Amino acid sequence: MAAVAAAGWYRYDAEAHRLSLTLHVQPNARRDAICGTHGDTLKIRIAAPAADNRANAALRKLFAQMLNVTAAAVTIRRGATGRRKVLVIAPVEESAARRLLATASASRVSSC
Repeated sequence: MAAVAAAGWYRYDAEAHRLSLTLHVQPNARRDAICGTHGDTLKIRIAAPAADNRANAALRKLFAQMLNVTAAAVTIRRGATGRRKVLVIAPVEESAARRLLATASASRVSSC
């Protein structure tokens, strides 16, 4: 299977072991959380403030821990200074990507 595509906010390329996520990030939240879909993005709350790139660093660390990869494997492809971001994680195993997608699908915006 070359790619797993189920929603507009993510894409997994099995050949490259690369996961791309389109996110809506809210910094200065009470806690880090995956809130569910937000239009065509996945809404993420990050406790760190946006100042001095701390929210981006916390976002990269959150996804690195969730996918069991190094922080260097997580890059912000687009949107480093905005709330809408495209995150690329590579390499990542397909099983880890599926676990993340299951977690995100089970999340609800109202719980955040």
